Amino acid sequence: MKHPTLAVILGGGRGTRLHPLTGHRSKPAVPIAGKYRLVDIPISNCINSDIRKIFVLTQFNSASLNRHIKNTYNFDSFSSGFVDILAAEQTIGSTDWFQGTADAVRQSIHHLENHDYEQVLILSGDQLYQMDFRHLLNQHKETGADVTIATIPVSKEDATGFGIMKKDNQRRIDSFIEKPSLDQLESWKSPVDDTLAREGKEYLASMGIYVFNRDRLMELMNAYASATDFGKEIIPKALEGNYGVYSYEFTGYWTDIGTIRSFYEANLELSDAVPKFNLYDNRNPIYTRARLLPASKVSGTSIDQSVVSEGCIIEAESIKRSVVGIRTRIGKGTIVENTIIMGSDAFNTIEELSHDHPDRPALGIGEHCVISNAIIDKNARIGHHVSIKGSHSLKDGDYGSYHVVDGIVIVVKGQSIEDGTTIG
Repeated sequence: MKHPTLAVILGGGRGTRLHPLTGHRSKPAVPIAGKYRLVDIPISNCINSDIRKIFVLTQFNSASLNRHIKNTYNFDSFSSGFVDILAAEQTIGSTDWFQGTADAVRQSIHHLENHDYEQVLILSGDQLYQMDFRHLLNQHKETGADVTIATIPVSKEDATGFGIMKKDNQRRIDSFIEKPSLDQLESWKSPVDDTLAREGKEYLASMGIYVFNRDRLMELMNAYASATDFGKEIIPKALEGNYGVYSYEFTGYWTDIGTIRSFYEANLELSDAVPKFNLYDNRNPIYTRARLLPASKVSGTSIDQSVVSEGCIIEAESIKRSVVGIRTRIGKGTIVENTIIMGSDAFNTIEELSHDHPDRPALGIGEHCVISNAIIDKNARIGHHVSIKGSHSLKDGDYGSYHVVDGIVIVVKGQSIEDGTTIG
């Protein structure tokens, strides 16, 4: 069953909880899994679901995101498909930045109205999951819903961090509460199957994925012109107004990349023998920019449970449970463990690598280093004999060329760590 659908991917605000990774780029542009960007996940889900008209809404540090989308998602001349960036802009109707998720869509509606569509699929730009949106859209049509919210069953312990829905046996949502306290939860259980009930996953959490009928979205946007957020305002107003709001229950892998810790753990989980997020799916590939890089070259290195991207030159002693991004160079004798290395935008030249007294370290990681529990951002330069060991004993803070967040050491994009430095 086909439905004319526009997808709108929300790029998020300043991304403060992902700082310093969002210091020079928007949240959807943050690299993930060695060679992708976060925005590639929802866009790939759309393409694999035969949704080819996609807007990405953003307002902060959007240059690298613009570049990535322009270089990646080009549909042929015989297709009406597109992936377009809609940055916050001043108009006669509004001179403000996007104030929230609903406000971002409201300010962009005049662009959507240039296209023929029946539904709007609203997605987050910072989640890791694989979903066939055709199932969601089919259920939306079959139930006659005005609004459908993708939900995921969660336990009592996790429920306090989400918007929780309560639904009836027909999947219709009749009530909603934002981030309830533990003592409120008992009355918020929903009917789930026996397996989920045994696991204690009896609470339906909003995934921040919505389908709105075109006319209903316009009605809600106009009726509640001051509402800025979908979860906190528009959805409760739709329930109060007796709109048909339904739950689409998703039971696959899904994680919200909202913090440095969740970003770090989601990346390292990709190195598991059978990761929950399947990058090796023949039918549902994850798309990204085709860089035409050479194969990686490895010399004398023990690599265990790690993801290594293209274009790397590795002479390390060992790499364990790590993600190694494109064009990464790692020198002799270096040990890397539980670390995300985002790689580089260019290769070192022979002259840079052979210089006897360089002004700064070469791109990548030098010789005889020990790197663990860290995130090395793009184009970082780490000298020789450097020790970086993240741990919860380290004090969180901004230390110039690196930050510590939740015990994880993050070397800032483009920064240098000089020879012999010890962190942690």
